[in-house]
Amino acid sequence: MRGEAFAHASYTLFAVQARHEDQDAAATLFRSTAATELNEHFTEEGELIDFVGSDESNIRQAIEGERHEAATMYPSFAEEAREDGDTKAAELFTELAADEDQHRKLLTTALKALTTGTVDVPAPPTVDPVKVRAGLPKVSSARTRHNLDEAMHGEALANAAYTLYARHAELKGQHKLAELFRGLAKVELREHFAGEAKLAGLVSRTANNLRASIAGERYEAKVMYPAFAARARAAGDVKAADLFAEIAGDEARHAAAFKEALEDL
Repeated sequence: MRGEAFAHASYTLFAVQARHEDQDAAATLFRSTAATELNEHFTEEGELIDFVGSDESNIRQAIEGERHEAATMYPSFAEEAREDGDTKAAELFTELAADEDQHRKLLTTALKALTTGTVDVPAPPTVDPVKVRAGLPKVSSARTRHNLDEAMHGEALANAAYTLYARHAELKGQHKLAELFRGLAKVELREHFAGEAKLAGLVSRTANNLRASIAGERYEAKVMYPAFAARARAAGDVKAADLFAEIAGDEARHAAAFKEALEDL
């Protein structure tokens, strides 16, 4: 699921870059594929493990994730980046730790609103989008690059999870809670993931973004998902095996579509 969430977030940025280059067909393809990764693959995999629970359990899960990032992960990443001379990364990690703590507080208030009714669900935070254009990495340390990759996967997962939590809250009539989760999801993607992607040099020119996407989709289609399907079938998890096999086919089609788009540039 982390891989599907990361693909959704990455393809979203790749679509913006393609649009910036006036590569409208590639931009449309990246957007549609990003939607498939989130709305089909991530969502369907989540259903197999009951990833989305009650509104209360979803909030509690989100609080724990935000607490970990605010108190442990980002402070340690910031310290390591400073040790390695990656000042910009250290500053970003410190800023994100503060953001995540604010998210924790908002979610804690939302939990109180849901369980006691004595307060209102707070409004979502304001989104300050980070513009990401093709560029080289802005960090020098291998450790910082690794930490950025770990952080991007975490932010992408939070974006995807909060999107699903918002849909559940909406279905249950918790419209303010849904709005809060949607707002948090936007911050995780448009600010946090984007800011880290900018430092990591995740986005290249569209041709290279397509090449990277082809390689990733082929790996999932030919190696990862077939292996997952075989393991699931051996364990008697027929539904999981069938889903993994289905997604492998989807990823093969994505790779073919990206290859065609590359040839058409």
